[in-house]
Amino acid sequence: MTPLLTETLCTTCGLCCDGTLFADVELVGQAEIARLEIMGMEVENEDRNTGLLSQPCAALRGTRCGIYAHRPKCCRVFQCHLLQNAQRGAVTVERALEQIAYAREQIRQVRAMLGRLGNRDEGLPIKERCAETLAAEGGTTSETIKDRADLEAAMATLEDTIWNTFLGSGQRRESGSK
Repeated sequence: MTPLLTETLCTTCGLCCDGTLFADVELVGQAEIARLEIMGMEVENEDRNTGLLSQPCAALRGTRCGIYAHRPKCCRVFQCHLLQNAQRGAVTVERALEQIAYAREQIRQVRAMLGRLGNRDEGLPIKERCAETLAAEGGTTSETIKDRADLEAAMATLEDTIWNTFLGSGQRRESGSK
């Protein structure tokens, strides 16, 4: 028996949970919020019946969900563009895995650049880390200027990969929420 695509692709990827694709997950209903809080998850309550689960998700273990059976509804129903393409046969599993590996390598490079520029806050989504780093007063050495320009270019390339591969270029949203 062949494994489900989600078992093959999603557990290799994890980008919807690690702060790469989204800044937060929208929660609906007090029961969902309470269930996550009981499990020790930090939820930002906007009001009594809605909340946000910040990304990267505290339940993420490598590329797998540590609370999979109890994950929020939004997480249960989300299917990235790449998974949808694989499900309908528009992309092979092998090609999908290559695209995941390519995106993960881009992320590794961006994170390395962030580290060189002094931003080691792994608790923020990658896009926010980049924005913070580029907005901060930086050094004026030619090396620092080049590093900042390289980070900006690498993040732009990663954003293109995110939208074209995982979110679908027609689905751009400003909120950054799943």
